[in-house]
Amino acid sequence: MESVQHYIQEGILYEPVVPDIHDWPIARIFQERGKFVNQVIQDASARLQLDGSGEPANIQELVERTMFLERIRMVEDPWRVDPKSEKKFWGDIKKGLVSSEQSMADAASLSKNQEMLEKIVDRYANEIASTFKPQSYHFAKRFLPFFFSTLLNAGAGKTLRSTINHSTGLQEKVHFLGHTEAIRNLATKGTVVLVPTHISNVDSILVGWGLHALGLPAFIYGAGLNLFNSKILAYFMNRLGAYKVDRRKKNPIYRQTLNSYSTVAIHEGVHSLFFPGGTRSRSGMIEKKLKLGLLGTAMEAQRRNFTTGVQAQSEKIFVVPMVMSYHFVLEAKSLINQHLKRTGQEQYYILNDEFASYRKFIKFLWNISSTKSDIALSFGEPMDLFGNRVDENGISYDQHGRPVDLKSYFMSKGKVTTDLQRDAEYTRMLGEKIVERYHIENRVFSSHLVAYVAFQMLKKRNQAYDLYSLLRISEEDRSISLEEFHATFDRVLQHLRHMADQGKVHLADHMVNDTKTIIEHGVKNLGVYHSKRPLTYQNEKTLMAENMSLLFYYHNRMEGYGLASLI
Repeated sequence: MESVQHYIQEGILYEPVVPDIHDWPIARIFQERGKFVNQVIQDASARLQLDGSGEPANIQELVERTMFLERIRMVEDPWRVDPKSEKKFWGDIKKGLVSSEQSMADAASLSKNQEMLEKIVDRYANEIASTFKPQSYHFAKRFLPFFFSTLLNAGAGKTLRSTINHSTGLQEKVHFLGHTEAIRNLATKGTVVLVPTHISNVDSILVGWGLHALGLPAFIYGAGLNLFNSKILAYFMNRLGAYKVDRRKKNPIYRQTLNSYSTVAIHEGVHSLFFPGGTRSRSGMIEKKLKLGLLGTAMEAQRRNFTTGVQAQSEKIFVVPMVMSYHFVLEAKSLINQHLKRTGQEQYYILNDEFASYRKFIKFLWNISSTKSDIALSFGEPMDLFGNRVDENGISYDQHGRPVDLKSYFMSKGKVTTDLQRDAEYTRMLGEKIVERYHIENRVFSSHLVAYVAFQMLKKRNQAYDLYSLLRISEEDRSISLEEFHATFDRVLQHLRHMADQGKVHLADHMVNDTKTIIEHGVKNLGVYHSKRPLTYQNEKTLMAENMSLLFYYHNRMEGYGLASLI
């Protein structure tokens, strides 16, 4: 399949691949929400009662560890969104454990422990679960374009009449690139799992709008519980398929319940979206190491599809990597500060960042609108769960172009078998393939390359400094000769163009211009939201890095391409 670029023009959206919203997989499972949640509870409870080797687990130890970790969390890291009944619930679990320990009969003790386990799983499953309301979806799909269009017109300095008429739309700023038609076809032939890079909390909003604009049914997706602190966001996310993910909860019962939620949904044919990097990239880099838990749920769902005998292509799960590209990121300042402190051995988590402020969020959107700052959603080539290329009809092909029978991957002695170690290795290999595709599907913007070249030039000039010293160099040491910058930038640009010709990376449309024009475009758009710009013109002959930490953050986007030797 050739990579095709699509721009959705004003007022023109793709036709829905499934016209009736009530026929969408997500709508079907939530028509019987109670049944779906009970499936999750039964699945998680059954899996928790066995250890990794398939032997009976020590349920009492599992419950004790979970209670211990939860009581610590409630004291050390409480959130406003936490239910008020938490202390009583875990107090009751503690009493149950005491009662179990005092029981003289092993059978009675085991029964009490199983009862407590199911009680905890039930609580977690109902906490994680959302729902899907067609009425809320219809409102959101009308409101979001209206909201963004009005804001974008106002930010771009339009007249009141043009603002009301929405002559500038979100679709003029957000570009859909890559294998969009293939994904639309596959959404009717199997289950699509979309795995985007994660840069900003804006990602979820834009991806959700993008899926609608492409005519795809709604996807379920995991949203950080902290986002539910906002009553407005919580209202809509709870009704649009966003299940809650509480990253503070590290205990095995919660993790398994979350995994079972994803597994059961995908097995039921619900298209799913999750960010395999886990959280937003604090460093600004494209993810190089993925969290494999939710990826593993897709693998488990695929095995179950074959086990239950689902026929034809409808049994297949398709993975679509997607890369988000921005010229500037709303939360960049707080994200890079977190990264630098974390790598400096100071462990901490900041809940409130720029995204938590509505005023700053509006300002961010305003800056997008008032510049020619584009956003790209690059949909990668679809593949199966083993990294094989998939065509528009859902057929998998190996590297030699031969059709592949996926069922054989799960078979042993002529039948589909459960092998957790085998499937974990498959998941690890899938993670590596996704990371590889991220770097290929990445759309290089002028701002990315300008930041990379500038930071690397300053780094080379100050080779005796470690990173933290480099970020604190004096203002007079942060200037760069524009003539020298132009020559270095051009050398790197030509190399990237060669890589693009080889299919190793993609370049944004504006990267076809001459070097001087690209540099001007990059400096203009780089970090335009920030009060102290990462890079700006000091005069007609000199560039100045006003904020080294932000320059480092935006520079990191181009790590992994082996460009440092060209500086």
